[in-house]
Amino acid sequence: MGKNGVECGIMQLNVCGAKVDVMLSGEGQRAALLLHGWGCSAQMMSTVSGLLAKHMRVAAIDFPGHGNQGKAPEPPEPWGVPEYMEMTAAVIRELGLAPCDIVAHSFGARVAILLASTYPELVGRMILTGAAGIRKPATGKATAKQKLYKGLRGTMNVLDKAHIFGDLPEKGREALVQKFGSPDYRALTPEMRKTFNKVITLDLTDRLDKIQSSTLLYWGEQDTETPLWMGRLMEEKIPDAGLVVEPGCGHFAYLEQNAKFLRIVGSFLLEGR
Repeated sequence: MGKNGVECGIMQLNVCGAKVDVMLSGEGQRAALLLHGWGCSAQMMSTVSGLLAKHMRVAAIDFPGHGNQGKAPEPPEPWGVPEYMEMTAAVIRELGLAPCDIVAHSFGARVAILLASTYPELVGRMILTGAAGIRKPATGKATAKQKLYKGLRGTMNVLDKAHIFGDLPEKGREALVQKFGSPDYRALTPEMRKTFNKVITLDLTDRLDKIQSSTLLYWGEQDTETPLWMGRLMEEKIPDAGLVVEPGCGHFAYLEQNAKFLRIVGSFLLEGR
């Protein structure tokens, strides 16, 4: 038993060639699915799970290569958003959750956007917070940095092909990653870096108007990872969407103002249904 007498446990599923841990709690005919952000875990959604599990079945996924403090088994090969989405759809079907409401943060919202626009029959209402999925326009500084990185990496690759420099090229490539890569990227294994690159290059803007789910967008006004203009664009393009902006908060607004976020979750997903 979990808190408040709610039944809970962890189930490991084998789906799409990956081992996926799913935290289960609550009971009832209705179901909710919780999807965490990049490099996080299902535990980050524990307060949401605790609220919803009093009223419905709740499943919180640990994405392959992320959950359990980054120790969850990695995907069988580098995945992009479509592969993570198909895995999530398989979990919904296997557990009999459809149509399930979804609460998703950041990377989890990427998956939710593609899922809802591809398999609308699997999804009820959605709450997306700090949702990723829209590519930032390249700035001159970022473009110059990227060109320099690619040029130096190309040099390391040439040295590697010469087969006379030992492990120098590989050490050089890793040094470039540590110098030019983001903190998220630097912390990844080589295989998960390939996954990261596939994930961030997919722009989901053209999928937004295909979402049939009623969608609530919850955004930190000071979010620098997924700036507020992305939330406004999603509100504009998703047919049935509303945007709540949290003043002074950043990318983890749902944790910074957790009590308020839980009230919003309860109002949107539980009241009057």
